[in-house]
Amino acid sequence: MINPEVELFSDTKTRPGKAMLEAMMTAEVGDEQADEDPTTNALQKKVADLLGKEAALFVPSGTMCNQIAMAVHCQPGDEIIADKTAHIINFEASGPAVIARASIRPLDGVRGQFTVEQAQAGLRAGFRHAPDSKMIAVEQTANMGGGSIWPLEVLESLSELAKDNNLVTHMDGARLLNAVVASGVSEKDYAATVDTVWIDLSKGLGCPIGAVIAGSKEFIEKAWPWKQRLGGSMRQSGILAAAGIYALDHLVDRLTIDHANARLLATRLAQIPGVQIDPLTVETNILIIDVTEASLSGPEISAQLLEKGVRMGATGPSGLRAVTHLDVDEAGIIRAAEAFANICS
Repeated sequence: MINPEVELFSDTKTRPGKAMLEAMMTAEVGDEQADEDPTTNALQKKVADLLGKEAALFVPSGTMCNQIAMAVHCQPGDEIIADKTAHIINFEASGPAVIARASIRPLDGVRGQFTVEQAQAGLRAGFRHAPDSKMIAVEQTANMGGGSIWPLEVLESLSELAKDNNLVTHMDGARLLNAVVASGVSEKDYAATVDTVWIDLSKGLGCPIGAVIAGSKEFIEKAWPWKQRLGGSMRQSGILAAAGIYALDHLVDRLTIDHANARLLATRLAQIPGVQIDPLTVETNILIIDVTEASLSGPEISAQLLEKGVRMGATGPSGLRAVTHLDVDEAGIIRAAEAFANICS
């Protein structure tokens, strides 16, 4: 089923609504590579101001943002500290090894988050047989941690640790705005704890494509050649940037609806025998569902859900992931929960 009625596989499955499409169709455009696309320039300034950074750069994807950041910050052979579940380790096709030629030291965190003490213990320098630690990378929210929110005080402590050891800090902010809406902590406060940060436009904000990375003017100047090397020049990108501006103006506050729907789904799934999920751990829009004690495996449940018009992704033999977003309303959540219960019964 290409287009299931209830799409919970990812918030990347969202589609632009009518108002967003109208904004795209009426966007003023130019050559973004020559800084002549006014709508792209406006989006970049908007995001830089939102995050309290000097400058920003619009690129096709969040993965490209991560790859650019690692390429700019790291030298070949440097080491990046990240949680073992991080996107840069598991979902970017070994990009750090290929592009930045850096290695990653995975830490055994909890729900996608490691402690300051773990990061301190993971630092390496001054030994000729080991790589030099260069970057501390965090993911806000932690995707495979079930959309968990890094506490501001932990990020501030990691920032201090990095400064004390001459490291840079980077935030994969794919769902940073989910964290902002759920926690009440501002974008600027979160972004102040890292040297570079990006936000995704194509997830909960519903845009068809794009992400924006922000940092110092010097960083963005160095990011431009990497954007070019990675094939990211988009010319009249104002058509896409207009969607991002519309989303930031109109679709951020409604993320609370997605969070409420995620908690509703978790509450209903928790009542199904063999399904393990604690609704109290659902902070934003991602559920990691443990079906170890169920009669069917994660892939089996996923396949049968799809037959019923509901799509969730299997994370392995005993797990599934569900992600709520603006294209799934409360009725869709109830339908998904009922389908899940029928399959497990």
